[in-house]
Amino acid sequence: MEKRLQGIHRLLMYNKRLTEKSLNQLDDSQVHEHVQGYDLSIAALMKHISGCLTSLWTNFRSEDGEKPWRNREDEFIDDFKSREELMEFWERGWAVLFEAIESITAEELDNIIYIRNEGHTIQQALERSLSHMAYHTGQIVLLAKLLKGDEWSSLSIPKGKTEEYNKKKFESEKSIGFYKDRF
Repeated sequence: MEKRLQGIHRLLMYNKRLTEKSLNQLDDSQVHEHVQGYDLSIAALMKHISGCLTSLWTNFRSEDGEKPWRNREDEFIDDFKSREELMEFWERGWAVLFEAIESITAEELDNIIYIRNEGHTIQQALERSLSHMAYHTGQIVLLAKLLKGDEWSSLSIPKGKTEEYNKKKFESEKSIGFYKDRF
């Protein structure tokens, strides 16, 4: 995989994992719960993410990213009957995205594709997806944290543990690697 694609792929995978690690801390009812003042459940946000990825990256070279068959408004309706059904839908969208990324060559990154009739290079469309996924991942993590309250397990350096974490890092040899591979 081309180097620029590797970085985007890793960051997208990181966002996917953050969502899944948040979800793993919740019971089934919490996944569908609405936090006061917010009208979407975590399941609805996951449905939207998957629907968006499926639409955008299916036949992306030859079709507009906003497919005629996509029902975006329906993506915000949490109608999953089980966690398994939610996860199957979730995985389908990400599979479409990752299959698309694996098919892209370095020479194609500057090719123009369209999303709602707006031209983007493939590189820009990938960056757009990364930004969009990070936005919704942050929403999901925050909702999960609010739902778990004091039982929340940090997905990063826990509050109050920065000094300890940094001490370990600076006692180690310098290395080159993707900072989120440890996640």
